[in-house]
Amino acid sequence: MKIRVLVADDHPLIRAGIIAILAEMSDIAVVGEASSGNEALRKLALQEVDVLVLDLSMPSGSGFDVLGQLSLWQKRPRVLVLSAHPEDQLAVQVLRSGASGYLAKEAAPELLVAAIRRIHSGRKFVTEGVAEQLVEAGEPGYQAAPHESLSPRELQILMLLATGRKTVEVAADLAVSRSTAYTHRQRILDKLGLAGDVELARYALQHKLVE
Repeated sequence: MKIRVLVADDHPLIRAGIIAILAEMSDIAVVGEASSGNEALRKLALQEVDVLVLDLSMPSGSGFDVLGQLSLWQKRPRVLVLSAHPEDQLAVQVLRSGASGYLAKEAAPELLVAAIRRIHSGRKFVTEGVAEQLVEAGEPGYQAAPHESLSPRELQILMLLATGRKTVEVAADLAVSRSTAYTHRQRILDKLGLAGDVELARYALQHKLVE
């Protein structure tokens, strides 16, 4: 039986490119595509999918939102996060959020195929660099970057604020109350030791959390 894949990315050209790569594989079948996190969840609820190829930054339900929702499902696909963000910045947090693998979009096509096959077999897929990060994170004296202490939701809000979104706009984007969004923002600033949105944006750029 072929590996059934759903591709979720809000950029049509990127979705088309991924689908074209996978269409050449005799053991993989793309059974659907989605342009938002919510659309991906709806399609996953209606059809059998083995592997979800998931972008992190999407409207109407980010990749982190999708991972959070899938963690509540009894039967769920394995997830390969394919992101524009460098793997050394987000991979560990993504894996801790329930993904089975993480791959930067700049990776070679053969790595995408290898990652899908590997996580479908029940194993994790990480590059050598991410594997080293995971090992280092478990060693005594490991100095984590400040943003590694953020929850997935806080990291998501940090990334939105760093792109210039106002807190009220973030609240609307994530369908949460303004007070909840402001509370998250303040916790982020406190954890990172920052004074305001300008310093927050500078931090995100320095750590390559935004493009």
